[in-house]
Amino acid sequence: MDLKKIIFIGLCLGVAGCLQYHSPERSSWNQYLYGASFMDMTETARAAKMPVYMGHGGKVITQNGELSEKMQYGDKNAIDSAILVNYMSELEYELYDALRKPGISVQRAGTDVIVILVRDSIMKQNVADISQDGADTLKTISKILNKYNATFIEIAGYTDSMKDKNAAYSLSLDMAQRTGVYFAQHDVSTSRMFIVGRGAARPIAAQDDIGRLTNRRVEIRIAPAR
Repeated sequence: MDLKKIIFIGLCLGVAGCLQYHSPERSSWNQYLYGASFMDMTETARAAKMPVYMGHGGKVITQNGELSEKMQYGDKNAIDSAILVNYMSELEYELYDALRKPGISVQRAGTDVIVILVRDSIMKQNVADISQDGADTLKTISKILNKYNATFIEIAGYTDSMKDKNAAYSLSLDMAQRTGVYFAQHDVSTSRMFIVGRGAARPIAAQDDIGRLTNRRVEIRIAPAR
């Protein structure tokens, strides 16, 4: 490869690295989020969504051939449970290892894994759009979600306490939808997604100046498909 080609490729990579992410126009969000469910990810909702999920190539957590050979005489329910727990534990570890940043935490709730993204860690200040750091973070999460794709995903937006509950709901849904659109743009299947805005519900910190910043957040709850 000659010097001119090397310089050209370097310039292209440099320009690409400088491009800032912007959410697409709101009018196109329905297209990106087609197939997502706009409701809480309850057991009943997951069961109802399962046929659509499977119809779009969805997977369930099952034992591989090697593990089946070793445990073929064991109790199937116990084996399946152990495999599920191991799968979700590996998912939790990868997320925890990849997301060591301020304003981000990874938690376990039973078999589910929850990623908490404080608003300022993924959104621009005082602007309703994803920041470049936020795009980098969501890209990392997208890759892991695509690797561990035998899962459903609930994307829930939250705000701090606000007098106007309708405004709080709208702002929280906006954050959740922007996150869902980003995932859809990065090949995370919308047949796995539940998207909700919960306003100021379920605060995780006091409603003081610091607590308000923490309560403005997106929570990504990842549940095994089974």
